[in-house]
Amino acid sequence: MTKAELIAAMAEAAGISRDRAKLALEAFTDTVTGSLKSGRDVRIIGFGSFVVVDRKAGAGRNPRTGESIARPASRSARFRPGEGLKSALNG
Repeated sequence: MTKAELIAAMAEAAGISRDRAKLALEAFTDTVTGSLKSGRDVRIIGFGSFVVVDRKAGAGRNPRTGESIARPASRSARFRPGEGLKSALNG
């Protein structure tokens, strides 16, 4: 599903215009991004959690040349599905 398809589906499900659905989706993604950027996880009971994962610096390897390279420490976001989402997918 693309962003445009998600906006259309949200608008139809909520009975609102696409413009309002787009604003709602952008507000959601901006809020989640801001929370994760500040180091706070976002938990939506029954759906899942967006969590910050810190990756340590280490050695990597260029798969094309086999050359070793230094990989800097970084932060990333992960999504962990909740029980409600798992049940919906498997039930």
